[in-house]
Amino acid sequence: MNTLHTDRCTLEPQVQAHAEEMYPVLCDPAIYQFEGVPPPSLERLAAGYRRRETRLSPDGREQWLNWVVRLPTGEATGYVQATVLAGGVSYVGYEFASRFWRQGLGSAAVRAVLDELARHHGVHTVVAVLKRANFRSLGLLLHLGFDHATPEQAAAFEAEADEIVMLRLAPQ
Repeated sequence: MNTLHTDRCTLEPQVQAHAEEMYPVLCDPAIYQFEGVPPPSLERLAAGYRRRETRLSPDGREQWLNWVVRLPTGEATGYVQATVLAGGVSYVGYEFASRFWRQGLGSAAVRAVLDELARHHGVHTVVAVLKRANFRSLGLLLHLGFDHATPEQAAAFEAEADEIVMLRLAPQ
């Protein structure tokens, strides 16, 4: 798994050692306005990071790629993750502490992951599933070239009633 570099940030492959500095980043309550909860403890976060260091799901059918995003100063700001499925499809997700929103970090970091997925993992379709109310994430995805999935596509990705599915297809 590669370390990724942009003008705004560096993305390091996530490992258990990142848990201590990521715990306060992920405890920002603003992150969870639309869904999810902060990690219950540093120990549980570290254990989850340790499990994902294999970069594979327990059944070996999915690649789990996770990066910690750092500023040029070295400060951790959040993460980007990708779940690579068979057939060139990947889910993507991200979380950044609210004090780093609207600075171009999300765009730069997610774009770097999209490029990595296409170049080194054969991904041609990237999927993001988000709560309908999450206007910030929707704006980021639209900025990055994602489109709304059709109802049939959304059903294939098992979206819940309060979610939307966004797709980004590689140029043909």
